[in-house]
Amino acid sequence: MASAATFLEQLRQTRVWKSIFRRGPALTNRTRSLAVFGNLFLHFLPVKVREKSLRARATYYLGSFSFLLFLTLVITGVLLMFYYHPAIPQAYRDMKDLRFVVSSGVFLRNLHRLGAHLMVIAVFAHMFHVFYRGGYKPPHEFNWVVGVILLLVTLFLSYTGYLLPWDQLAFWAITVGTNIISAMPVIGNRVKFLVLGGHVVGENALLRFYVLHCVVLPLVAVLLVGIHFWRVQKDGGLTVKSEDDRKE
Repeated sequence: MASAATFLEQLRQTRVWKSIFRRGPALTNRTRSLAVFGNLFLHFLPVKVREKSLRARATYYLGSFSFLLFLTLVITGVLLMFYYHPAIPQAYRDMKDLRFVVSSGVFLRNLHRLGAHLMVIAVFAHMFHVFYRGGYKPPHEFNWVVGVILLLVTLFLSYTGYLLPWDQLAFWAITVGTNIISAMPVIGNRVKFLVLGGHVVGENALLRFYVLHCVVLPLVAVLLVGIHFWRVQKDGGLTVKSEDDRKE
């Protein structure tokens, strides 16, 4: 028991533990108060904020812009699901119907497609900006890891959505991508088989990419965005590195 307690205490002193859990167990009046103040549902906004963190800059809204694009993609994606069947060859026919039959179908599809491209660019720009501002340093390192995972989820969302139109461009792009995956040592072929549901890009792959793109990855993104926003509020703003702030 003593060794287990010692190990747990050493674990709580590590940098990884402190980056994830902002305080220790609520055993005293002070730690209980801190737990209440840090509760998401009781205190969503911090008690105090630095005046510098309220200054609006051109890069300040990159995260909000990325989130707005994500909401746009969710709304347009739900509307597109009304006209789409993840089956061969119906998927390609549905894309043609969106273009020639459905009212404003071209606008809806292009809005979703361009929004996806812009979201990838915005998330990359947001990550570069946070890195330049030192957002990976304590106490923001856990939120930085969450942001990196969100970047990967964004890329996976873009990649899985690429196959859904089921045209020549989508088919061969996924074929090349999965062949690159199969080049990984030891597990490459197994991962490729798991992703495609077989050895070739077929109906199993289309169904799996549809489920990942429309259900699994959006739910993961919503969960991580909630954690990301909460930690932004609780950990405070980034360190300002402009010339005006250095003079202060």
